[in-house]
Amino acid sequence: MTVAPHPAPAPGREITVTGIDGAGKSTLATRLHHALNDAGHQAILVGKHSTEVPMDAELSAYVDRLNALVYRRDARLAQACGDHYWLLALASWYTLQDRLVIRPALAAGTHVILDNAHHKILARYAVNPAVSTRLAEQVFAHLTQPDLVIFLRVSAREALARKGSFTSLETGHSGSGDEDFIRYQDTVLNQLREQEQRGGWLSIDVTGMDREAVFKATATALADHLNLSV
Repeated sequence: MTVAPHPAPAPGREITVTGIDGAGKSTLATRLHHALNDAGHQAILVGKHSTEVPMDAELSAYVDRLNALVYRRDARLAQACGDHYWLLALASWYTLQDRLVIRPALAAGTHVILDNAHHKILARYAVNPAVSTRLAEQVFAHLTQPDLVIFLRVSAREALARKGSFTSLETGHSGSGDEDFIRYQDTVLNQLREQEQRGGWLSIDVTGMDREAVFKATATALADHLNLSV
């Protein structure tokens, strides 16, 4: 008797959350991850410190070493290496994460919530005159296209009020004052808006919204756009 093969699972969906620093991306991504699993879906949360490659300790260790190079480095050394170096280092990080974690999960039918996606990196480099915008776009062009990009829109001033403190990177290394943060984040926000218009993102103005309201708006969008109920 021939046993019929099990049908391949339906591919998972990649849901990306983007926005400027302080928009609430990580808070929403974590909430969505828990909500999808609680609703009976298989979902993973992938962020800038996600280094585990399922069933492969050696690859996990390698990805962790790259993560340490990109995200856990001394700030002085980071600036000494220059913008082109960090663009390519970030492209290497996103490439490994996409190839070793995101694509296998999607193929297995697992949904991926992606926090800290490359869109904000592109926006930052678009306002950096030392690096070609075309080059920045090219080094990320091969990454898996998300099924839905959720763009949390908020003014830089409100983002600052939410964060309270910030790093030199979040001012574009332009200074240490509140106005430096606001000025730089506003330029990044404008670049994200340009990407939104080209990419057909789902844009949510989260100004004055609490976390519950943001989650409910996003849950409605998942049901409408991806037929995912949470």
